[in-house]
Amino acid sequence: MSLEVYKRIADFGKRLAGLDQVEDSLPTISEEAKAIVNAERCSIFMVDQAGGMLWTKHSDGIGKIAIGLDSGIVGDTVTTKVAQLVNHPYEDSRFLVKIDEKSGFVTRNILAVPIFNSRQEVIGVIQLLNKYNGDFNDKDEGIMSFFANYISGTLELALLMETK
Repeated sequence: MSLEVYKRIADFGKRLAGLDQVEDSLPTISEEAKAIVNAERCSIFMVDQAGGMLWTKHSDGIGKIAIGLDSGIVGDTVTTKVAQLVNHPYEDSRFLVKIDEKSGFVTRNILAVPIFNSRQEVIGVIQLLNKYNGDFNDKDEGIMSFFANYISGTLELALLMETK
C-alpha cells in the first residue's frame, strides 16, 4: 500500500472523528471506501446478532437491504470473519441474484471486508461493487482491510451511543 493511501485514510479519520451517529458516518465511510479502491457502489451492512440479520442504513442506488445473517457473500464474510473477493459473482452460488434483479443493477465484481469491534467480533461488512478499472485484487483487499480496522472504533462507538 502506498504512503499516499495511508495519508488519505489518516486524513479521512480526522473528518470521521467529528461524526457520532451511524446515520452520519455510514455515507461518509461509503464515499471514502469507493474513492480509495475506485468502485462504483458501496454498502455497509451492520450485524444484528439478536435478530439474526444483516442490514444497511446506507447502500448506493438501492433502498435498505435486510438479509439473514448467513445469507450471501456478505453473510459468508460475517460467518468466516474473512474478506471475500468475488470477481465473477453470477458464477458464485452465494451471490444473491434477486437483489440485482430487483434493483436492475448488474454486479460485475465484489469485495466484502469484515469490520471488527474491540472484542474481535464482526459488527459489519463493507461491500464494494464493480471496480471501475478491472477486477478487485489482493491489494484492494489489503487496503480495505486496513480501512475497516481504521473505522471500526468509530462505528463501534456510534453503535453503542445509539443503544443508550
